[in-house]
Amino acid sequence: MLLEHYKPRSKLVTRQSVVEKPRFPVIDAHNHLAPPFGGDWEEKPINELLDRMDAAGVIHYVDLDGGWGEDILNRHLDLFKARAPERFTIFGGVDWNQWEYLGNRFPEWAAERLRIQKARGAEGLKIWKHFGLHVRDHTGARVAVDDARLDPVWQTAGELGMPVLIHIADPVAFFDPIDETNERWEELGAHPDWSFPSPPFPPFLEIVNALHRLVKRHPQTTFIGAHVGCYAENLAWVGSVLDDCPNFFVDIAARIGELGRQPYTARRFFLKYADRILFGTDVGPDLETYRIYYRFLETDDEYFNYNPGEIPLQGRWYIYGIFLPDEVLEKVYAGNARRILRIQG
Repeated sequence: MLLEHYKPRSKLVTRQSVVEKPRFPVIDAHNHLAPPFGGDWEEKPINELLDRMDAAGVIHYVDLDGGWGEDILNRHLDLFKARAPERFTIFGGVDWNQWEYLGNRFPEWAAERLRIQKARGAEGLKIWKHFGLHVRDHTGARVAVDDARLDPVWQTAGELGMPVLIHIADPVAFFDPIDETNERWEELGAHPDWSFPSPPFPPFLEIVNALHRLVKRHPQTTFIGAHVGCYAENLAWVGSVLDDCPNFFVDIAARIGELGRQPYTARRFFLKYADRILFGTDVGPDLETYRIYYRFLETDDEYFNYNPGEIPLQGRWYIYGIFLPDEVLEKVYAGNARRILRIQG
């Protein structure tokens, strides 16, 4: 039998909670509205999207797709923000491709484009994971995450009050050989382009440690480390950056699979850093996914799938709920996002 056909059914008898609505209103601080991640909501009536959010208990939605380009930013500002301004926040981005043509002028140019995006309606800056992996300067050299030439971009974000939601690297296993020891072997088999071996790519720790140095060098700029600070497998490392950098925050988008398999450590992490963690899912306004997240955060259920479907997508393990107290849930669900992203309501 092929592994792809192996779908074992647990014989454990455990509670199976269904959390249809979160205990408190939710701000989804890391998500999308355009393909490939969030679905094609550009083609649907906005009322359908708002109904989906209402059904999930989501009062506000942070769309990061403006980081893919100013054309998408402008389109989403018109399609979503202009029609329901109290329900959406749209982030802008950096067009790294222009470095090849602008040379040494690129950092100042990018900073000025950020000012223009802010004036147009962008309320944050999204940095995609190809920064640190694929982005190159005009000489063809790979650009390090903490490259000092880019200081004008981060300084401008701070001056404009635009939080920087930054995703560098990827799960640690994506940097390991694709062999019988890799816990994400199936996922990488389906997506071989997600593999970043060193060489030619920088080692994982080199990338995340550069992120730490970057955040520390710009204390006046708010940074949100996507996907639990880009290192959900090592909460001690993430905690050390949070301790060292008061301007650093994290979201939990697409990482309950990692958090839920270390429930004791994860619960302590949430309790200690209750003021520094934002809610997010990264899979679009999907009702079933929201309910799994709520179950993880609110219940002490044991050994359940962390995503819809028979086989866990990120690795063959199940997760456990961390039953957070109300005062922590309220902050993670919405309170922290209101403060950090300056969202009203």
